[in-house]
Amino acid sequence: MKFLVLHGPNLNLLGKREPAIYGSQTLADINASLEMLSSELGCVLSFFQSNSEGELIDAIQAAAVDCHGILINPAAYTHTSIAIRDALSAVGLPSVEVHLSNIHSRETFRHTSMLAPVAIGQICGFGRDSYLLGLRALFNHVKNK
Repeated sequence: MKFLVLHGPNLNLLGKREPAIYGSQTLADINASLEMLSSELGCVLSFFQSNSEGELIDAIQAAAVDCHGILINPAAYTHTSIAIRDALSAVGLPSVEVHLSNIHSRETFRHTSMLAPVAIGQICGFGRDSYLLGLRALFNHVKNK
């Protein structure tokens, strides 16, 4: 099984950006943790981060060729991007939306996810563990299909 791990805008700044909200781990740290888990599960991951909505959409569309699912932290695009939602819906791959912080306990504008209705689930508020829980859930969903 192969999964795309998609990181949205500003996640390349993890470890430096608002550590009180997002923690002190870097994106490389999170990816390394995911690699360890993927080894345990017996799946393969490919990683992509972009600050550009169009590049994220291109990566989603490309995943349809050889991936079984998408683990996505759309970051700020969670609340604004109908285009990313449409791309996820169009490719038909199962996706899990993850967030480091609990978006439902933050500013009101962060409470609505454009992507949640087309994802198989959403995990937020557990820092790096949101990604790990999300990968486990996605793997189990595809395995049990």
